[in-house]
Amino acid sequence: MAREKATERPPRLVLVVGVAGSGKSTVGRLLADRLGWTYQDADAFHSEADRARMAAGHALTESEREPWLEAVGKWMDRATAAGRRAVVACSALRREYRDRLLAGRPEAVLVYLHGSRELLESRLGARRGHFFPADLLDTQLAVLQEPGPDEHPLVVEIDQSPEAVVTAVLSLMHRESAVGVPAAAADTDRAAPAVARDGPAEPPGPTGESWRLVHGGQSAVVVQLGGALRDYVVHGRPLLDAFPAGSAITGGRGQLLIPWPNRVGDGRYDFGGRSLQLPLTEVERNNAIHGLLRWTLWKPLARTEDALTLGTTLCPQPGYPFLVEIRVEYRLGREGLSTTVHATNTGTEPAPYGVGQHPYLTVGTELVDSALLTVPARYLLRTDERGLPIGREPVDGTPYDFRTARPIGGLRLDTAFTGLDRAPDGRAVVRLAHPSGLRGVDLWLGEGTRYVQVYTGDTLAEPERRRRGVAVEAMSCPPDAFRSGTDLTLLEPGATHVLRWGLSPWGPP
Repeated sequence: MAREKATERPPRLVLVVGVAGSGKSTVGRLLADRLGWTYQDADAFHSEADRARMAAGHALTESEREPWLEAVGKWMDRATAAGRRAVVACSALRREYRDRLLAGRPEAVLVYLHGSRELLESRLGARRGHFFPADLLDTQLAVLQEPGPDEHPLVVEIDQSPEAVVTAVLSLMHRESAVGVPAAAADTDRAAPAVARDGPAEPPGPTGESWRLVHGGQSAVVVQLGGALRDYVVHGRPLLDAFPAGSAITGGRGQLLIPWPNRVGDGRYDFGGRSLQLPLTEVERNNAIHGLLRWTLWKPLARTEDALTLGTTLCPQPGYPFLVEIRVEYRLGREGLSTTVHATNTGTEPAPYGVGQHPYLTVGTELVDSALLTVPARYLLRTDERGLPIGREPVDGTPYDFRTARPIGGLRLDTAFTGLDRAPDGRAVVRLAHPSGLRGVDLWLGEGTRYVQVYTGDTLAEPERRRRGVAVEAMSCPPDAFRSGTDLTLLEPGATHVLRWGLSPWGPP
């Protein structure tokens, strides 16, 4: 039986399900604490006789589970009748069990904790004093029917700390009034949570696994390598000059640039009384370019039909002896695609930090020359032959003044802009429009964005890709910030930096 989507009212119940060892009790308690709700573990409704059977290694029969499920359901009804919001942890391995617990309770949210067999076995093997023996894991996995898309589950991977699992769950509970997530993370027009548990959208290739997000006529593809945004299509119209499935990433397409965007001259900088040397990844110019995470495989932390959160750890290494946890969320909604990058210093000393991302926009023209560009910036950074800033100057009177929409023409752009003019909502908008002026895409720059780099791809290694798209790169700091210190973030231990940007299509399909 397909379950109806949750109503537009805030949820009153959260049902956390998973096999033994998935951490549902720990996650349930932490989630209830974070929400300020009542918590109940379904194990409390097992009779002493049932506990003894399981402790002896015997799985319960269907008739033995019947009174247990009935007791859990009655408790849920009593809680809601009393006006309490509650989190309930329950294995509910079979579809019929979940249907029974959720039928007639449209304001309930289903959370499924997913983990590999190896991880579950290791957790159960380390558990002491619990009535459920590790030997019954095989029985549970044999019985398990993973929630399908028509159950609208929130699916969270468990190969992370319980606190991180709870954070992922909260980020997926999109109704702000119920869970208190920041307004920028909420999308009140978003469909009720849904997810497919049939693995990645495509087989792993040079960029690892990939995941396709869908919302109405929109689709986006994110890859595991570097957490990069591979593609974004709206009503069949590509808005990114993307890299195809099965191919390597070139030109930085869609990549996250962490812990610095653009370049660090000579790869050498001074910080905290030390002189540090980064690997030179732009050898021909003797620069370190675009950070340290472009070729790292990121882990999926949470996903629904229209949203995905990936995470990785930036470990101490030569040239960057700091410990930073990173996660990125991609979300499709009414306005388009939004991207949020969180970086938390989990080390014991301050860390220098910057962030950017490198999508190439297209409006369907063969070359970018005829496309109309708008950049709401009052200043540009002049650079030397190595691409390093040598000064800031007003755009007034220069060929780089795009505050009013005009064709790019033959202008070669590899230019950082700042002094961004923002709307009342705090966003600055870079617009790329079709020559007709009737359709296009806006790249908005939100929290944490102080600069934007615009690049027409004239120096790409592949001649056939040059000037096919315009890279519009949201950046928290300018090029060479590790050496200059200009707008560089000093990330204190325990502190978090947030960068938000997104894509909004406009005009007829």
